[in-house]
Amino acid sequence: MDKNTIIGFILIAAVLIGFSIYNKPSEEEIKAQEELIAKQETEQKKAAEQQKLIEQQQKEKQKTAIEDTTVLFHSAYSGEKQNIILKNKFVELTLSTKGGVVEKAVIKGYKNIEGKKDVTLFDEKDQHLSFKIDGKEQNINTADLFFTPTEQTDSTVTMVAQAGFGKQLSMKYVLGKDYLLHFSMQVDGMENDFSSKTNTLNIEWEQKTRQQEKGFNFENRYATLTYKEKGSGTDYLSETKEILNEKIEKSLDWVAFKNQFFSSLMISKDDFANNSNLSSIPQEKGSGYLKLYKAQLTTFFDPKGNTPTELEFYYGPNDFRLLQSVEKQSKFDKELKMERLVYLGWPLFRIINRWFTLYVFDGLTSLGFNMGIVLILITLLLKAITFPLVKKSYMSSAKMRVLKPKLDEATKQYDKPEDQMMKQQAMMQMYSQYGVSPLSGCMPMLIQMPIWIAMFNFVPNAIQLRGESFLWIKDLSTYDPIFEWGKNIWLIGDHLSLTCILFCAANLAYSWITMRQQRDQMIGQQAEQMKMMQWMMFLMPLMFFFIFNDYSAGLNFYYFVSLFFSAAIMWTLRKTTNDKKLLEILEARYKENKNNPKKMGGLAARLEAMQKQQQEMQRKREELERKKRGL
Repeated sequence: MDKNTIIGFILIAAVLIGFSIYNKPSEEEIKAQEELIAKQETEQKKAAEQQKLIEQQQKEKQKTAIEDTTVLFHSAYSGEKQNIILKNKFVELTLSTKGGVVEKAVIKGYKNIEGKKDVTLFDEKDQHLSFKIDGKEQNINTADLFFTPTEQTDSTVTMVAQAGFGKQLSMKYVLGKDYLLHFSMQVDGMENDFSSKTNTLNIEWEQKTRQQEKGFNFENRYATLTYKEKGSGTDYLSETKEILNEKIEKSLDWVAFKNQFFSSLMISKDDFANNSNLSSIPQEKGSGYLKLYKAQLTTFFDPKGNTPTELEFYYGPNDFRLLQSVEKQSKFDKELKMERLVYLGWPLFRIINRWFTLYVFDGLTSLGFNMGIVLILITLLLKAITFPLVKKSYMSSAKMRVLKPKLDEATKQYDKPEDQMMKQQAMMQMYSQYGVSPLSGCMPMLIQMPIWIAMFNFVPNAIQLRGESFLWIKDLSTYDPIFEWGKNIWLIGDHLSLTCILFCAANLAYSWITMRQQRDQMIGQQAEQMKMMQWMMFLMPLMFFFIFNDYSAGLNFYYFVSLFFSAAIMWTLRKTTNDKKLLEILEARYKENKNNPKKMGGLAARLEAMQKQQQEMQRKREELERKKRGL
């Protein structure tokens, strides 16, 4: 490995550090968030008082409506709240006859944050959903109505609210074979109760997303209000900033309230119309919630009752393959791209994860291996694929190492600072004569770097790691503390993660090995420059510790294993390389090329040409300067 390889490592560190800094709120943002929380508490108190007043007014209004039999839905304003349960072996949904919507979703087969059976995605305290229709004389809000359940089974129910003689509003729910819930709303006999301009249904949906994982900060990075624009891709609101009432100008296919591993998703058959209003409000650590999501949406409504308004809801895990299969169950015949809820990185890294990592991961998982073993096997496979490039990089460094004595001897006359250009030119000339390219070690590292970053995106979003133990690690999807102290310390947090320490230690060991190898091939001022780079390389593991201490054990373990095998490969290559034999091969090549010193192509040849061009430009500048001085 050479200087360019080290630059590759520094680029990796810069990308990861930059990514972390980009996603980490500044002190001003933290202060603003604290002020915002205080403001929210005040506003919540006012809102609670206002809501109490509104509820009191609604009760009086409903009381009046009940007494006045001419009022639309007068009989539906009173009743007794009942719970209706729709369930299968994957999910259990609780619908309330008050409002007629799902007010609790339990996902089966997963453990909650306390390690108990099943995950409660939300309950009646966390979610509010209502449908509103503008009437000619009276607006309709389903949240105010009591519905009567009919046609009820374990997977279907129809909710009916009587609006008067021969008039009704009905909502039908059909639970699919796993996590998809189909919904349709239709009115009957109410055409004269709406104006001629009424053709839309207004939806108000908000949910406080629960903290489902141990690491609040880490989970919060992957909790986003995500949406898909019609005929386009997906987008999301900021994970860290408060976003209030952001208008989305384009029509939407779906909106999802997402945390790291589970989502609530609403799909519209006829799209959500332009100017949807979306909000994402971060919640305080320790509150038990990650964010408060709000969505104000508009979709198609037929006041004549001929065509129902149709929606679909997904309450389930963020599993890439599962989301693909659920999309096929949709009745709307739309390209939903629901699998985009599993974030696989920017386009280049998404391609690597989508068409390589996922297939390898699925194949190894299907064989029944423990998830820790799967990560090791993926590492070994990637090392096997990149080994030819790594070996090529190492052999380039080895060639420069064995040529170092000859380079020292050939360039010793160029010790003055002003002779450095000539020294570099002499070195490039010798490299060409011996058939050595000093830049060949750079490309393999650049090829491996996207794999590292791709795994940085893949591992934290792999729900298969959730709750999976390996060796001392209880849960590969979150940090593995060896010490916890319950109080946040700047840069470190409230714990020490063992896999993060191992990763940083392996990084330090690997840096030491590469530094030794690099030192053996440096000459002149390069060796002096290398001392500064050594300090940078040794400081990187320390920087990584502060970044990755809060990250998942699975990601840290993957990096630890990857660096361990990288160090083992470098050590093995060093032990199995015969320097004497390698030098003999280079000497033989030198004899072949001594009559053709230009026999060097590619990037190295271009670099030599550039050096000569720079030298010629420098000579011309000096001549011009002498002419100006009259010399």
